[in-house]
Order: sequence, then C-alpha cells, then structure tokens
Amino acid sequence: MSIDVETRTSKPTSGLTAPDAAIKALAAGDATIDRIAHVTLKSITLPLKNPISDAKVLTGRQKAMTEVAFLFAEIRTEQGHEGIGFSYSKRAGGPAQFAHAQEIAPVLIGEDPSDIAKIWTKLQWAGASVGRSGVATQAIAAIDIALWDLKAKRAQLPLAKLIGATRDSVQTYNTSGGFLHTPIEEVLDNATASLAAGIGGIKLKVGQPDWRTDIARVTAVREHLGDGVPLMVDANQQWDRPTANRMCRILEQFDLVWIEEPLDAYDAEGHAMLARTFDTSIATGEMLASVGEHVRLIEAGSVDIIQPDAPRIGGITQFLKLAGLAEHRNLQMAPHFAMEIHLHLAAVYPLQTWVEHFDWLDPLFNEHLETRDGRMHLSDRPGLGFTLSDQAKAWTIGTAEFGK
Repeated sequence: MSIDVETRTSKPTSGLTAPDAAIKALAAGDATIDRIAHVTLKSITLPLKNPISDAKVLTGRQKAMTEVAFLFAEIRTEQGHEGIGFSYSKRAGGPAQFAHAQEIAPVLIGEDPSDIAKIWTKLQWAGASVGRSGVATQAIAAIDIALWDLKAKRAQLPLAKLIGATRDSVQTYNTSGGFLHTPIEEVLDNATASLAAGIGGIKLKVGQPDWRTDIARVTAVREHLGDGVPLMVDANQQWDRPTANRMCRILEQFDLVWIEEPLDAYDAEGHAMLARTFDTSIATGEMLASVGEHVRLIEAGSVDIIQPDAPRIGGITQFLKLAGLAEHRNLQMAPHFAMEIHLHLAAVYPLQTWVEHFDWLDPLFNEHLETRDGRMHLSDRPGLGFTLSDQAKAWTIGTAEFGK
C-alpha cells in the first residue's frame, strides 16, 4: 500500500546547503531546523520456533502464542536524517495498530522531528475518538520511538547518552527459557546456558492449575542455581487474592528477587495488600497501556518494582514521564520485553533496574546486544543501535508510505 501526502515545505533556500539553510531560517526567526519528509509503516509478523504457554494458556484464557506482530515506523527528514521505532502485539491487536498508525501518520509530514512531545500530542488528537490507551497509544509508540532514535542518531549518540545515562550496563535476567510448556529438565538446561551467556538472573513462569507443581519447579530451579543467583517468578495474573496470598507466603522461602503479576493487572488494591504483607518484592505493570493506568498502581502502593513497557504505554516520551513518577516514589524498575529499547531507558533510570532478556527478536535485527558478567551493556552505536535484517523484510506483510 502506498499513500502520498503533500509535503509542507520550508521557505526556499535558493541553492543553499541544508546546514546553511537551517542557519538562515534561524536568523529569520524560524526555529524549525528540519522537517519530516517521509514516513514508512511496516507490519511484520515474527514466527516463534515453538508455541509459548504461560499461566493464561493453562487457565484457558488465551491460546498458545505462535507469533508476535510488529508495527515498525521509519521516518526520514528533508535533511536526510532517519529513525526507526517499533511497537508490537501478542496474539491479537497487530492489524489494529497498523491500521490506526496509517490513519494518524499523515499529520507527521512537515513537522520538525525535534518537537517530539508536540508531535505525540498531535498524533493523540488525530486519533482521539479511540481513547488514550491500548491500540491508540501503541500505534503512536512506534512513531515516537522512531523520533527519539532519529534525534539520537542526528546527535551521533546512543539513545541513553542523549537522554543522560546513569550507568552503561544494566542487570539482566532471562525469561524465554522458563515458560510453563517447557519440561523442568529443559528449564534447568536453559538456565545454565543463560548464565554461561553472561545473563545474570533467571525468571520462571508459575501459575499451574496445581500449585504443588509450581513449588516443585521453583524448588528444582533454586537448587540448580544455588543461593547466589537471582531468581524471579511470574504468575501472569492468574491467581485470585486468596491463592496469591498463600503462594506468596510459600514462596518467601526461596529468596526471590520478585513475584510478578500475582493478581489481575488492574487489581491495584490486591497488589498493594501483597506488597504490604510480604518481604519479597511485588512487581507488575507490564500489561498496562497508559501512564495513567500506572499512576493508579503507584498511588495505591501496589508495587515495589514497576514494569512499564514503552511500546505499550505510548513510547519513550510517555515512559520518561512515568519514570519521573516512579523515581519520586523510590520504586525499582524492570521494563517488560523489548530489550532493544528498554536497555537505554533502564540505563537512564537512577534507581535499581533490571532488563528482561528475550532472544525472540534477534532475527529482526542485524545487530545484537552484549551480555556479560550478569549485565546487558550499551553499545556505542547511535540511536537505538539497530537496523532491520533481510529476514525482517521477508516477514513484512504490509507497508504504507506517506510523504514524498
């Protein structure tokens, strides 16, 4: 699909080079130094090697996951600067994100890419009738992230350095090796391989119909890892309050870093009860789709470790707003999924952070992140530091273009 939108151009520059034109424009009182000329949206479907099951599958609420749908935004300016960003959806929502992005993308043409907050608001109002969370913010997120990538590339800085990094590496833990569909022997092998690859901690999925199976699996993993290796568990929202209370009490013995999503993602009061009652930290937030939804968690005292997802809450602009609120409450942070984006944002956050290591996205990019000594390290590549692979291009199922 190709859609051309008439481009709003700046004043004629009469043969001046781009930098000279920018200086002349500034001298004339026009602060705009560049304009968005072209936007490409891509719908890419990433197939997973094996169907993925967590507690939501075992309770019958969702089907096993076989693919991840991505919305990529590529932005180019009149001066030739480029940025790339993405959002994603699991099981459902990918086509909706792509469709919404196509409806709002035309308003980008002619805007100064430096004015990211202004553009975010403009995109929000362009699609205001569908609200300020969910698909609406997730479609904006891909564009917002591309603008931040462009800004950092133009400055020739990694994104974390453009924003202002607190650290150059972040503690990391592996999730992809501990799903419920994986036999416990394979989980143990995966944990060993993750640690050998320089990943620092292991997260294990829980939420089995028989809670005794959960405890047996956690016991096996803790004994395999020993006492010194960080271990987390994730119930994926599948316990009710009495079950969560009982399981959190039993799990205290395993010296866990956190217990994740023991209750429904929107049960702020229930999570707050658990956070007050138990020594083990309570972590949640990944399923929330706006900053406002996270604010309710924070104000209720529902979390010790907050887990925002930049593509889900509207991109980097919104993530930074939320990070300020979380820091004010002295919360630790462990962003969900999308380590290619969240490494930079976790490196910026001044308090304790973790980054979730997933190797699922590796085929999408030509570059990969480095893990060693239990940490994920920033590279010196500008922007997010990634380019789409030929395989990603082969998995592209839809394209829309705007501008000239």
